[in-house]
Amino acid sequence: MIARIYLRASTKDQDAHRAQQLLHDLSQSLNLGETIVYVENYTGTKLERPELNKLLEEANHGDTLLVESVDRLSRLSQADFQVLKRRIQEKGLRLVVADLPTTHQLIQTNDSITSSILDLINNMLIDLLATMARLDNEKRIERIKQGLERSGYKPKGKAPNQAKHKRIKELLALGSMTKEEIAKAVGCGIATVYRVAKSN
Repeated sequence: MIARIYLRASTKDQDAHRAQQLLHDLSQSLNLGETIVYVENYTGTKLERPELNKLLEEANHGDTLLVESVDRLSRLSQADFQVLKRRIQEKGLRLVVADLPTTHQLIQTNDSITSSILDLINNMLIDLLATMARLDNEKRIERIKQGLERSGYKPKGKAPNQAKHKRIKELLALGSMTKEEIAKAVGCGIATVYRVAKSN
């Protein structure tokens, strides 16, 4: 049996290792076996994460996936979270969440009826906490957007490639090539050629 500790922080500025000792101590107190640690600085809103994928690929049936809290595992949409849960279940991983004591109890009980009840409770709580984590993230993004709007900030789109635009204008001026041929020659989309032609 192996306890696979998953540590995640959203940005490079945050310390993803912060909860490592806490989870290592919890693993020992629950006798979860040898520990392997997976650490990444990656958003929890994405299902495809390098270290999480690696953990799921390397995990064996009966191993434990150990996380500090549900939001370290997921800030996913409901549909994506169901996919992640299915992947965890298909690998036969036991999910233990440090700040969710009922998941610790499930590991410690041998009574099948108690296990079934705890399993049901844990599933409901984990779903609820994952939803709360996603909503919290959405609210935070909305607050940032509102703050930027109040400050008068307007995002500037991607700046046009001036060199490409200049070349398109030159080729259009020659009048010897179709717009499709110009797009191929310059290495851009046909829509860009039409936009430049319209702006002339």
